[in-house]
Amino acid sequence: MKTLLLLVLCSLAVVCLATDAAQPVADNPAQDGLFVEREQASSVVRQKRAPGEYTLSQLESLREVCEANLACEDMMDTSGIIAAYTAYYGPIPY
Repeated sequence: MKTLLLLVLCSLAVVCLATDAAQPVADNPAQDGLFVEREQASSVVRQKRAPGEYTLSQLESLREVCEANLACEDMMDTSGIIAAYTAYYGPIPY
C-alpha cells in the first residue's frame, strides 16, 4: 500500500514538473501583462475631476450640512453652496 502511494505521488510530481517545463519562459517581463503603455493605463485609471464639478448627490450632502448652521444657510442663499460650505467648514472633502 505504501509503495503504491509513493508511486502515485512520484508520478504526480513528474507530471507537474513536465507541464511547467513545457511552458516557454518570457524574456521580456512586459510581455507577461504586468506593464501597460501610458495611454492604455490613463484610459483605464479614473481621472480626477476638475474643481467645482460635483454630482447632485455631493451638492445635496453639502447643502444638508450647511442647513444646520443659520449663517451658512443665509450665505448659501446669496453666494452659493460651495462658497458657503468652504467659508464655514473649510475645504470640500471630495
